[in-house]
Amino acid sequence: MRNLTITALLLTASLVITTETVEADGDVEAGAVKAYTCVGCHGIPGYNNVYPTYKVPKIGGQNYEYLVAALMAYRNGERDHKTMTLQAQALSDQDMKDISAYFASLGGE
Repeated sequence: MRNLTITALLLTASLVITTETVEADGDVEAGAVKAYTCVGCHGIPGYNNVYPTYKVPKIGGQNYEYLVAALMAYRNGERDHKTMTLQAQALSDQDMKDISAYFASLGGE
């Protein structure tokens, strides 16, 4: 029982630290402005790209670190999607953090 309580406390502490890191890295308000173009696809339920046909995921509520890593991978050519690659190439590291913080702050689907 004692080990379970200690484990629960450690998990809670790590969540608090993670949350503080997210807020320090990305600015939700700045991200809301910078994400204007992103919402044109990622904010429309059931939206598909015309070519190639690709279901565009709604990313509201997605994990902050995942979103930053995905944007960086598109910019670096490690993920392949022409539209996302072009969009990501125009973003600075701070832009990516801000946009990711904004989407992470939204509720999921």
